[in-house]
Amino acid sequence: MLPLLIDGLFDRLSRQGAVLVSVEATQGSAPRDAGAWMAVFADELVGTIGGGQLEHQAIAAARERLGNVATHNVEVLRFALGPSLGQCCGGVVMLRFESISEGQIPVLQARWKAALAPVALFGGGHVGRALVEVLARLPFDLTWIDSREEVFPANVPPHVQCEHSDPVQAAVPTLSTGSRVVIMSFSHAEDLDIVAACLLRQRDRSDLAYIGLIGSKTKWATFRHRLEARGFSADELAQVTCPIGVPGIAGKEPEVIAVGIAAQLLQSLPAKPQNGKA
Repeated sequence: MLPLLIDGLFDRLSRQGAVLVSVEATQGSAPRDAGAWMAVFADELVGTIGGGQLEHQAIAAARERLGNVATHNVEVLRFALGPSLGQCCGGVVMLRFESISEGQIPVLQARWKAALAPVALFGGGHVGRALVEVLARLPFDLTWIDSREEVFPANVPPHVQCEHSDPVQAAVPTLSTGSRVVIMSFSHAEDLDIVAACLLRQRDRSDLAYIGLIGSKTKWATFRHRLEARGFSADELAQVTCPIGVPGIAGKEPEVIAVGIAAQLLQSLPAKPQNGKA
């Protein structure tokens, strides 16, 4: 689920009904996994289930149902990706057709929010701002935290939660279970306190999926020494990723750094279960 795409859907849905087409299940090779969706309006599409003839036929089937969106109808149809469909994937896709209108927005919000991975971003600097723009388009539920209340821009994506916390590390105990924590505050002292708070939480609950600290190997060597002095073991310190971002991406522009970090966060997501052999 992509948050900005969802925001666009709800904005349009507040004015016009649609048919939501979702991949319910797959067998064998398929263009998209279970959970992929598109909303079919009379004159517009939001999202995609993979394109090609499968999507073309699904759009036609959805538009046949557009006259009944006031009634919350649900139907699941089977599509074989073979010669009859003009696709050579060879798999099978089960598509769910669901009539939706403005009244279903709260249910859809709850359904899709539960599918997003929580991310806590500490730091409102140049890289933090660039990272928010990238993560807002990816399947993450983002909380943006800083000790400087005035640092947040006037316009942020509507689903991004901005949180002022002073001291900043006080926000760590309240983070959602399974959060991926990205640390890039304006101050090395704040960074150190946030890392320490994350490690204390891991010691107590072990429920953070990722702890990433921006910086060089030299910065991390200094932090390791200081954290060891605070009583953290080598095994505990091994839970911190520093430097962050996938290797091999050159460039230190904020936008380049943000893409590398976002890619690493995507790598941290669990693999989707397969419904059949590829």
